[in-house]
Amino acid sequence: MIITKTPLRISFTGGGTDICDYYKHGHGAVVSVTIDKYIYITVNKKFDDSIRVSYSKTEIVNNVEDLQHDIVRECLKMVGIKNGIEITSIADVPAGTGLGSSSAFTVGLLNALFTYTGYTPSATELAEKACEIEIDILKGPIGKQDQYAAAFGGINYFQFNKDETVDRHKIVLSASDQKKMNRKLMMFYTGITRSANSILSEQKKETNLKLEALNFMCAQAKKMETSLIEDGFTESIAKELHDGWEKKKSITSTISTGPINDLYETAIKAGALGGKLLGAGGGGFLLFYCDEEKQQNVRDAINKWELDFNVSLYGSRVVYFE
Repeated sequence: MIITKTPLRISFTGGGTDICDYYKHGHGAVVSVTIDKYIYITVNKKFDDSIRVSYSKTEIVNNVEDLQHDIVRECLKMVGIKNGIEITSIADVPAGTGLGSSSAFTVGLLNALFTYTGYTPSATELAEKACEIEIDILKGPIGKQDQYAAAFGGINYFQFNKDETVDRHKIVLSASDQKKMNRKLMMFYTGITRSANSILSEQKKETNLKLEALNFMCAQAKKMETSLIEDGFTESIAKELHDGWEKKKSITSTISTGPINDLYETAIKAGALGGKLLGAGGGGFLLFYCDEEKQQNVRDAINKWELDFNVSLYGSRVVYFE
């Protein structure tokens, strides 16, 4: 039996510039951090030659091609496993909430399956192969940031180049700045789940029309990397989050809604200094930078379920092998 543990992520800025329709013009860039909320994948040899996959439902098939779960099907095919295996998954946070769970699932599953075959992939290999499955094979209208964040873990600046290479700059914060990041950031669930694919499909259509906003967010990622390295985690991050969110909302009307805008404004009036909606948009989690003395005011004002989290510095790992 093999169990992998793969982190979810928060994207601070640059989301949307990791899509080929944008970075084919030059490069895209994202600053993100993984958190201590995970996707757990269990892989075990089955006693017979069938394939059993358990997620929100259970599939039992004799042929890998008969699997309805497209990511599981393509991961098995990529690794070369045809039968006799059982796969289960558990998530700390539900899908469709803007934390990169789909790509974390893909990365974690590939990590488990490769380990099952006796091969230990690098973080770069995991990210590249996850992108190949989700973007090239399954034609998802998504970017590359989630796969790389899940594979590498920690705080990173990722640059997505037009030749399809990806540069990773690891951002190392002091212990005090990491603690500050854990203390100052708050995350609230809007109560709305959505498919990122529909929103990103709309964004892909708008890419050429919204280059100014995307260029701003791409440049902002580099600016934030420099700020984090030189100054640490300071209050300036709050303004960067807010400015990036205002630009992102301008890309397409599906990214934000009236209720989400109202929640955001309520939190700002209650004392949050800046924030954004995580993920492609439309729902999921709102992230805020807020000083500790104002946090209870924000909780009371928006009255939404809060996710308690901390920064996680590790990417996808095998945590059990027997």
